Formats: sequence, structure tokens, C-alpha cells
Amino acid sequence: MRYTISGKHIDVGDALTTHVKTELGETLDKYSQRPTDASVTFSKDAHQFLCDTVVHLSTGLTVQARGSANDNIYAAFEACREKMDKQLRRYKRRLKDHHKDHAEPVVFGQADSYVLAAEDDDAESQGGSLEPIIIAEMESRVPTLSVGDAVMHMELSGSPLLVFRNEKHGGVNVVHRRDDGNVGWIDPRGNG
Repeated sequence: MRYTISGKHIDVGDALTTHVKTELGETLDKYSQRPTDASVTFSKDAHQFLCDTVVHLSTGLTVQARGSANDNIYAAFEACREKMDKQLRRYKRRLKDHHKDHAEPVVFGQADSYVLAAEDDDAESQGGSLEPIIIAEMESRVPTLSVGDAVMHMELSGSPLLVFRNEKHGGVNVVHRRDDGNVGWIDPRGNG
């Protein structure tokens, strides 16, 4: 597995790097035998140390966690590792089923993704166009998944929503975290 361990305005020493590789490796070995790479970033916000970790698995799953601590950088990493352990433990059975049911990795399609400029109230009053201004264009990956797997991907990545292609009918669907804490599922297929 490839590790990328870095710090934002923090020097990450050899001892911390070794500790992260050992502890994160043990956590991932309990739940998945096929992680491909892990990115661990340390930063400091005022008096608080932060640790952000993103792990990509060969099946296409991405697991993400964040931890913080006031006292030291090791405690921030441990808080992050505990959150990742809890996420993986919660989905352990489904991860095993996911590996068994999907001998091949998850198929990703390509989609265009755009960043639009925020609305400007003055543009309309000055005779400007009502069309949004595109300020960035990117390629996004859209996985083909079941609804249950899509919810698992969204939860493990810590994302508020996930756009995916439904493996049952091939249509584009969305799962999202609702304000009430439940998960919403949008399936825009025509019903007749």
C-alpha cells in the first residue's frame, strides 16, 4: 500500500510517519485486505491539531475520517483512526459481501463536472445575463452500484451526497444525507 503522509505548516517526523503506517495498516488489515493507497494530512488550527485521512480500496470504495485533539498530534491521529475503525466495523459484513459479489472492481463512468460562480445581484441590475458563469470544468467519476452500496460509499467517504448509476436499470440516481439525519434516495425514472 502507498502512503502519503504530509503536514500543512507542520513538520511530520519519521517517528510519526512510522506510527501512522503501523497503526493505520493494522486497522485496515482487520477489515480489508486490499487497500491501494492512503493519504494522511496533519494540520494545526489555533491550538488544535487536525488529522484528515483518506483511504482508497481496490474495490473502488473510499474511506475518509477526520480527528482532532488539543494536546498533541498523535492524539489527533488516534481520534481519526478510531473514527475510521468505527466506520469500517459498521460496514464490515457489507464490505465482505461487496468483495464476494463484485469479483471485478466497481465500474466508474466519466461525467463532466462544473463549478458555477455565485450569484451576483449587481449583474442582473446592470443588464447582465441570467446564465451562470462557469469558473471551472472537471471530470468526475460516476460508479455503477446498487442503492445499498451507494449508501455505504457515501457514508464511508463522509460525503453529503453521491451520484451513481443504478446497477439494476442503468439510470442515474442520487443518495444524500437529509437534514433530519436519514438518507434520501432520488430515482428520476419515469413511472409511466
